[in-house]
Amino acid sequence: MEVDFAADGLQADAALQPGHAFDAVLLDLHLPELDGLSVLKALRERGDGVPVLILTARASVPDRVLGLNMGADDYLPKPFDLSELEARLQALLRRPAHMRHDQLRLGPLAMDAASGMVRVGDQALALTRRESAVMRVLLESAQRPVSKEQLHAQVFFDDAAGLAAVEVLVYRLRRKLEALPCPTGEQAPVTIATIRGMGYRLVLPAPRGTAATPKGLLDASNPPSPH
Repeated sequence: MEVDFAADGLQADAALQPGHAFDAVLLDLHLPELDGLSVLKALRERGDGVPVLILTARASVPDRVLGLNMGADDYLPKPFDLSELEARLQALLRRPAHMRHDQLRLGPLAMDAASGMVRVGDQALALTRRESAVMRVLLESAQRPVSKEQLHAQVFFDDAAGLAAVEVLVYRLRRKLEALPCPTGEQAPVTIATIRGMGYRLVLPAPRGTAATPKGLLDASNPPSPH
């Protein structure tokens, strides 16, 4: 990797103006002159979708969720192992090009990467911060299931909340998607399927005349177990 270094937030912001050639950004939140979140906010407001990995010593869950909702692609808390840092950066660089744009999309479901706003067609979906964080992870992995453990690691960042909290968030998201207006007799335009032994995945409705529930999926209508 070829690396350029910025000593403070103002230098970073200047280096990330339109036309820069960076493939990824490693951003510390505790920068002099201009903090990391301000650099990130300005970057996303310019419509720049370059992947951003945030480094932070902050242990607060709300701080980390705020960064994700402002457009960060990943978080790595300090202290960290350099091999993990390299692996995280390589994962960001391997993302398909459409995942690096300012909008994540699956069929009629779209999320603005900078603001975290979610729409299904012309319907806005009101989400909490954590629901939005779950939706972002599911959209970024739209072609493969995401395990409860992965969602827990990327949404809660600590051990205070158990895996049951992930089930509750997914259940709420599923209900909000299913509550969206749709033509009589039509399925929800997008829903969240539970794939046995693998996790969760966003799915589009099956075409008319085909099975609506793919093989291996659990009944999505049941609420999560408290255990």
